[in-house]
Amino acid sequence: MFEQHFKALDNEIRKDSGVSTEMDYVEQTSWLLFLKYLEDLEKNKSLEAQLNGTSYTPIIAPKYSWSAWAYPKRADGSLDVNKALTGDDLRNFVNNDLFPYLRGFKNRADSAASLEYKIGEIFSELTNRIQSGYILRRMIDIINEMRFQTEEERHELSALYEDKIQNMGNSGRNGGEYYTPRPLIRTIIKAIQPKIGDRIYDGAVGSAGFLVEAFEYLKKSKGDKLSVKDMQTLQNDTLFGKEKKPLPYLIGTMNMILHGVEAPNILHTNTLAENIMSIQEKDRYDVIIANPPFGASEDIASVEQNFPIRSSETAYLFLQHFIKSLKAGGTAGIVIKNTFLSNGDAQSVRKELLSSCNLYAILDLPAKVFTAGVKTVVLFFKKGEPTKKIWYYQLNLNRNLGKTNPLNESDLADFLACLPSFKQTENSWTVDVKDIPQDTFDMSVSNPNKSNEAVYREPTAILTEMAELDSQTAYLLAEIKELVK
Repeated sequence: MFEQHFKALDNEIRKDSGVSTEMDYVEQTSWLLFLKYLEDLEKNKSLEAQLNGTSYTPIIAPKYSWSAWAYPKRADGSLDVNKALTGDDLRNFVNNDLFPYLRGFKNRADSAASLEYKIGEIFSELTNRIQSGYILRRMIDIINEMRFQTEEERHELSALYEDKIQNMGNSGRNGGEYYTPRPLIRTIIKAIQPKIGDRIYDGAVGSAGFLVEAFEYLKKSKGDKLSVKDMQTLQNDTLFGKEKKPLPYLIGTMNMILHGVEAPNILHTNTLAENIMSIQEKDRYDVIIANPPFGASEDIASVEQNFPIRSSETAYLFLQHFIKSLKAGGTAGIVIKNTFLSNGDAQSVRKELLSSCNLYAILDLPAKVFTAGVKTVVLFFKKGEPTKKIWYYQLNLNRNLGKTNPLNESDLADFLACLPSFKQTENSWTVDVKDIPQDTFDMSVSNPNKSNEAVYREPTAILTEMAELDSQTAYLLAEIKELVK
């Protein structure tokens, strides 16, 4: 129903000189979708109030509602072209009037947990990049035809929005850090099996894929027995996240909203700026699921002091934060570069993890699970008792992964089947912690069931990978040319 609308939006926005990348497309489409969502939400709230014999005060002032500035209507429901802004008038209103008004919610809101505050947060660092008011008008006309009012409509919109996020993740440059393949996220959640009542946290929320999938999993976990109270718990007291950068904060918030979380508990803050020694019991969570960014993407001098084990690798800092933020008895599933298992800089973090938590499983993933080709593992651990044995599972596939041949849930089905009993197979084995070198705590993946003989790939597989790399290189060169214009 909405696929053609999304295609039409992409066709319009690509004509504008103010946007150039897939990330720009997602960002600019997102704020327009968000404002249309608010319009429909306000209508639903007003209707519910009438049915209950109560009153409802809209969040958005009449002048700034979608139906006032974006799509004023005649009596027959068609666009009132005499009142509808377009061209420079529309662009100037958005930039100089609408955005400042929306940013002001951050100061006017009563609580940081309110939707009003989220509105202010989203628009505080966001700018309208669409330079042509005529293109903006056509985009508004397309979005106005989209509805957020039924479960079916929201489901389709959320699926299409996820596709846009995935395209952004595949587009190169920094897009990949916002997108974790959904089959992997669903598998991590199924492995941990959270329940309604758990507090679930992602301190590097990105596009909120972990929180969205946890929400969907928990909704389905009770089937028809999901009560109103359960839904209130899911909406308000279950899903929590933090995100530093404005673009993923917007995308993550929008993604959760489209999946049915009305006021997402995502804080726009730098997780690593928090001193982990100040984390108290009330700040801890039952479940932590995340794929923290790696590399020296922080001003390390300013954040290192917040951690007892200092490192220039942000992923190692995040892991310390997650260990400290987990309740006793709580469980975590964390995606991290496989070099964590052996890197000398991570030695002290590994020691801390093994001594304070039961690292009961490590899932070793192929390099091409992520489009950047980075080799990763998933650490599964429970806080409160030291590790005695680690069960390893090495995901070996009989095909090469890539953009046109991505990871799917069936690839991970055997892992989920073997995990409960820590089954020993050709691809899984157990290591006693006493057998890990106590001077380095090296936990490198070394499958004892596999020979060390070289494995040669088929020529067609090599040519396919070369073609994918050529495509990525061409994309990056095109982006560089855009940047230097």
